[in-house]
Amino acid sequence: MPDVENSGVRLHYEVSGKEEGDLLMLANSLGSNLHMWDKVLVCFEDNFRVIRFDTRGHGSSSAPMGPYRIEELGRDVLLLLDCLGIERASFCGLSLGGMVGMWLGIHAPQRVKRLVLANTGARIGTPEMWEERIAVAKKSGMAALAEMMPARWFTSGYREAHPEEMKLIREMVSKTDSAGYSACCAALRDTDLRSEIAAVSAPCLVITGKHDLATPPSEGQAVHRALPKAKYVELEASHLSAWERAAEFGAEVVAFLETGEVRMDERERHAAGMRVRREVLGDAHVERAEASKSELDTEFQDLITRFAWGEIWTRPGLSRHTRSLLTIGLMVALNRGEELRLHIRAARNNGVTGEEIREVLLHCAGYCGIPAANSAFHIAREILKEQEGQK
Repeated sequence: MPDVENSGVRLHYEVSGKEEGDLLMLANSLGSNLHMWDKVLVCFEDNFRVIRFDTRGHGSSSAPMGPYRIEELGRDVLLLLDCLGIERASFCGLSLGGMVGMWLGIHAPQRVKRLVLANTGARIGTPEMWEERIAVAKKSGMAALAEMMPARWFTSGYREAHPEEMKLIREMVSKTDSAGYSACCAALRDTDLRSEIAAVSAPCLVITGKHDLATPPSEGQAVHRALPKAKYVELEASHLSAWERAAEFGAEVVAFLETGEVRMDERERHAAGMRVRREVLGDAHVERAEASKSELDTEFQDLITRFAWGEIWTRPGLSRHTRSLLTIGLMVALNRGEELRLHIRAARNNGVTGEEIREVLLHCAGYCGIPAANSAFHIAREILKEQEGQK
């Protein structure tokens, strides 16, 4: 039984599948353990080197004193990667595991190749709901929760057709450490990633269950809309879609991970481009541009939205922060004053500071010439002064 540990946590993990295959990590849901992937594992093992682990407080991993924070759960994944000597891997998480995947995509993008976010949300439930769940676990232990979970995790038809599997599920939940479970409930209670997930640059597959009561399709759809580059799939399942629809779940994940791409049709690309365009340039600018479109330039505006914003700015290889700095430098080099104004003004939305703009313009002075940089500094000074006055 392999484990890794530091001073705060011991993580149990299992490795299987193709010896030289691409790496895929699997993160379990709240109340389960690494065996929640058993039914879909065969799909993954034929194609990848698979690393399953028990989230802290679950299965054979330790349950350090809580409450836990989503950052701690994310850093547990980084600990496991470091101990196994893995620089980068694809990551598939369901429910709580999916939220951990989002945290990794935001805070450790260099360690994540592709993300599968299943039956999850950027904000799951309400603080009151999680407080109630914590109270039940503390008062009654996991037995009461074990009886409740099959109805929340599976459709009624599946439960009726698979009574032996429901017995396994109840046993899995009942063996979960109640303190560890409560500590993970607290992590869910305190986590809201809705304002941050647009920063995820990795290609993502978002999977929902049509009959999921815990994380309804609407929550997965909201995640999908917020991500720069994502594909959405809805399965005829409830919450534990990787178990209930294992073959379909596995096929979707394998197809996504093998291509490494999110293939969008023109409509989806336009929608993605419009979303990024608004986030970078601001709603006011986009509304003005859309309102001023004429018969002459409507197709051109559509091209900009689909190609520049929907195709280029959504690519995972560079952050928006980096793309913003590059664009400023290119506009100086090409002497595109109006576009330079636009992108200096928008840079703040991508976390670019005045000091970083100064360094880009100084760099341009060396490579594009003093006159070009001089003009750019005039523009930047005007815009940054204006923005400072708006604070």
